[in-house]
Amino acid sequence: MYRQGDVLIVPIAEEAAAPAARWLPTPRDRRGRMVLALGEVTGHAHAISSPGKLFHDPHTPNSMVLHLPEGGRVVHEEHAAIGLPKGWYRVVRQREYVPGAVRIVAD
Repeated sequence: MYRQGDVLIVPIAEEAAAPAARWLPTPRDRRGRMVLALGEVTGHAHAISSPGKLFHDPHTPNSMVLHLPEGGRVVHEEHAAIGLPKGWYRVVRQREYVPGAVRIVAD
């Protein structure tokens, strides 16, 4: 498992990624990056510029699967870069409990 700020990246078997074939590919941003999470507070992004694809489930917010055929690096302006080996990953936005609610962590 890999964690960068409010993003958790969990390696999964290729077979476990099969449902992503029915999901929508997430387009890259203007800088050519796959954005795993955009900071609500700072506007900074947890992003990967390497070859690969990011898929999201249109029916489940924040449900993403990442494929990196050559590996890659997750970068963010306020965190150290994280190297990822080639493979498939589930991308999880961290959540936190506040009295009366569970919410996505704001980075």
